[in-house]
Amino acid sequence: MQEKSSGMNYAPRSAEGTTRTVCETGEFPLGVVGLDHGHIYGMCNGLVEAGANVKLVYDPDPAKVDAFLRSYPDAQVARSEDEVLEDHEVRMVASASVPVRRAGLGIRAMKCGKDFFADKPPCTTREQLDRARATVAETGRFFAVYYSERLHVEASVMAERLIAEGAIGRVVQVINIAPHRMSLSQRPAWFVDPTQYGGILVDIGSHQIEQFLYYTGARDARVVSSRVANYSVPQHPQFEDFGDATLTADTGAVSYLRVDWLNPDGLGAWGDGRMFVLGTEGYIEVRKYIDVARDPEGDQLYLVDQKGEHHLNATGKEGFPFFGRLIRDCLQRTNTAYDQALAFKAMELALTAQEQAEHIDTGANYGKE
Repeated sequence: MQEKSSGMNYAPRSAEGTTRTVCETGEFPLGVVGLDHGHIYGMCNGLVEAGANVKLVYDPDPAKVDAFLRSYPDAQVARSEDEVLEDHEVRMVASASVPVRRAGLGIRAMKCGKDFFADKPPCTTREQLDRARATVAETGRFFAVYYSERLHVEASVMAERLIAEGAIGRVVQVINIAPHRMSLSQRPAWFVDPTQYGGILVDIGSHQIEQFLYYTGARDARVVSSRVANYSVPQHPQFEDFGDATLTADTGAVSYLRVDWLNPDGLGAWGDGRMFVLGTEGYIEVRKYIDVARDPEGDQLYLVDQKGEHHLNATGKEGFPFFGRLIRDCLQRTNTAYDQALAFKAMELALTAQEQAEHIDTGANYGKE
């Protein structure tokens, strides 16, 4: 499933030797509900590499289930969502269902005593977020989110380590550029319906906001401005193929993010994700998925510090430690992998950016005489 030309089917796997199992065989059974987005393969890859086993899978579409079983042949096919949620052995439920359905499923899973792992965005409305927060407080379960652009990119993991080591001093700005390939003919109907995916700043922008909070050590931020537009899909007037936002964190750090579905087909990857982190003592650039016209491989990190210029290839150097830490957190009820408040704060800010966004008039008569 590691198809680099397609973002919806891109499912990273760890380089040999970078991941260790953190639990005994059968100690962390996983239930999977909702196969609407291919991110579920990346989510399961990360957990299985760290020692989990996929016990049950359910989706109402048999074709999706058959495809999933080709990657996870030991999984048993459940007859319903309830069968997965009520299985006493399942420790965590993972889902990449249609975004509007994720929070409701997560709430049900937590009330059944399971931890929950959602693809991003974990919710599409403020009411869903409020209910998810309340259920976490009520049950003590985890509602983890697959913010893959930080968790499942080795160069992003390397950037995290370098920043923590003080390589660039205090972080003062994070710029995230995230173009995606649309491949509209391959997308399901919900993809172009904002009531189903939440809008572009919710859907993709939550990634970038989470990274901003994490790399700056912020606990909160203010949305200064945001914009959305539809430049290329007039047949779906409610769809948004462009969005941007600026934020200021409680640390004083600032951010600019741009997300779009305008990635040209000529690029050798589904997206040219870039992150620029400016510090008081240097700066980092991360080229996540490709180094355009120079190297088809991603995970390239460029560091400029007081000593010089450095190019670091992160492939096979860092691994994906989040997944093992998440498993141990679920088993031991610790908080080494994940900050629940931060995950929800990123989603809250994405919802605010979406709600406040200026809708750009792209000009219905553009290019016409």
